Amino acid sequence: MYKRAVIKEIIKRVNEKRHFIQVLSGPRQTGKTTLAKQISESIGFSSIYITADAQGVSDNSWLIQQWEIVRANLNSKEKKVLLIIDEIQKIENWSETVKKMWDEDTVKSRDIRVMLLGSSRLLLHKGLTESLAGRFETIPVFHWSYGEMKEAFGFGLSEYIFFGGYPGGADLIKDEERWSHYVRESLIETTVAKDILMLERVNKPALLKRLFELGCLYSGQALSYQKMLGQLQDAGNTTTLAHYLDLLESAGLLMGVQKYAGEKVRQRGSTPKLQALNTGLIGAMQKKSFKEVIQDSELWGHFVESSVGASLSNGIKGKNIELFYWASSHVEVDFVLAGKSKIVAIEVKSGRKRTALPGLEQFNKAFKPSKLLVVGTGGITIEQFLMTPPEKWLK
Repeated sequence: MYKRAVIKEIIKRVNEKRHFIQVLSGPRQTGKTTLAKQISESIGFSSIYITADAQGVSDNSWLIQQWEIVRANLNSKEKKVLLIIDEIQKIENWSETVKKMWDEDTVKSRDIRVMLLGSSRLLLHKGLTESLAGRFETIPVFHWSYGEMKEAFGFGLSEYIFFGGYPGGADLIKDEERWSHYVRESLIETTVAKDILMLERVNKPALLKRLFELGCLYSGQALSYQKMLGQLQDAGNTTTLAHYLDLLESAGLLMGVQKYAGEKVRQRGSTPKLQALNTGLIGAMQKKSFKEVIQDSELWGHFVESSVGASLSNGIKGKNIELFYWASSHVEVDFVLAGKSKIVAIEVKSGRKRTALPGLEQFNKAFKPSKLLVVGTGGITIEQFLMTPPEKWLK
């Protein structure tokens, strides 16, 4: 089994008295389906797994029919059952249908416990908040950590930093061309086509795709929306670009880390720091090989910083922690964690020599953080940092 902490938590919830619908959301190929099947094998009662993706359905009548089959089995054979519905967001009016069926079961005292799986966070959130308020709990399932890839596939640190946390491609990394093709075609293209373009209104799909490519190229760097538009050679507006960045984040591909502003009202800044959410995305878009990237110290430094940023952004999902960066007067701090009434400033150093840290010094004077962390040369090792859950740095 993998993602043991997630499995343990879900099993605990599913075995409790029927209270809430359990919702597992996260990007494609992060193990949601396998997790659900492992959970179904670990609970002490029957489960039924159905998927809207495999059936190619969108009509909610299919969902109603499947639910009625579960009810029939419950009445004649079982006292309780777990119904697992994969790719739920593919079904038209899914949230209203789930609410109707769930409420009917509640009235009739049917013990049908429900787990929903989905890869489009925006659509899931919309359906949950509009129709299922008070009836669900969410558990984010995000990209695999270094510790998970090391345990499951024997990844070394450098391999994880370049190839990232995609379990489906782990056995392909010895053939880099094949691995790269898998990530680009089976993950990136499928995610953009099925989880964004088919489910959200995107007026400029080519611009969204180029924005993703730009994000991989500049991951770890702050870039204003105006500069992005210049790089993309597009006359669009910054609001469109910010929306597309939100869509890419919801699909688990790319996010814009906002600038830390202390106790001031935090608003969407004009200069986000682009952050790929899995360094495998950067590696797959690279023209250089794994060996060539390692030998290029500047490029490797970008990979290392992006790996730290991805680890932080994925590690805080579902927790009351926020991730920022900070910059002022030509100095910056790579990452800022804020949560539990504490802030932690983090600087990533991948070079051989430790250099001065003016960003941390100025940030310390301005905000008095709980901790100042140097990751890499002269500080916490990259491996130790990637193996540590982000919330532990706030203790």
